[in-house]
Amino acid sequence: MRFRGTLAYDGRSYQGFQRQAVGIPTIQAELERAIRQITVNHEVTVVGAGRTDSGVHATGQVIAFDAEWDKSSAVLLRGINAVLPSDIALQDLAVTTDDFHPRFSARARRYIYTIIQAEQRQPLWNGLAWHVSQPIDLDLMQTFAREFLGRQDFGALGHAPQGDNTVREMFISEWNAQPTETAIMRYQYTVEGTAFLHHMVRRMVGLMVNVGRGWLSLDEGVAVLKSCDVSRVRIMAPPQGLVLAQVRY
Repeated sequence: MRFRGTLAYDGRSYQGFQRQAVGIPTIQAELERAIRQITVNHEVTVVGAGRTDSGVHATGQVIAFDAEWDKSSAVLLRGINAVLPSDIALQDLAVTTDDFHPRFSARARRYIYTIIQAEQRQPLWNGLAWHVSQPIDLDLMQTFAREFLGRQDFGALGHAPQGDNTVREMFISEWNAQPTETAIMRYQYTVEGTAFLHHMVRRMVGLMVNVGRGWLSLDEGVAVLKSCDVSRVRIMAPPQGLVLAQVRY
């Protein structure tokens, strides 16, 4: 039978979601190992909704796998979580239809990117946010963020995982600022779209931050976006600030 689950993980210790060569730590490899251990099924393949990069996190990654199991989904969930590393955990698990595919059945994916703006490093945010020491103009970044909305060619922001079609549709693209107890600011960017190009969100954030800290004008940033030339985006936000938050079906 086919199972569908929601997976959360801290990506700092892994070379992305997708399984790689033997000995390279990935989220998929760890999850498949745990499922095989509990189900005694030697042919388990986990499919994910998104192939997150090395160091990228998730709170809402959706996965599916086929396995023989004669107990409840709740028992399987507890068993898998018991043998997973502490930085990976299934949040829910249920039997689904045989034609469900986490990637191809998805209607939209939502990512959240976190920036900590402070003059000095913030050790407690290591691995969870991008530290930016320069002041950031949130209004400029918010204005720029609206340029990403709608259906358009995002060829300047990455390559397609398959084929060469770089047209995507974005439904949400917005920043919000959250003051903290100390003299730092936390900025969060939320973007939701049908699908994303390779490294697309990190290039989006990097481009907007360069406008926000005055390294590019707003007009220059928009021109780069509209150019469809990936070589013109010369900054990519680091992976640790990025979280795959939700997948909608």
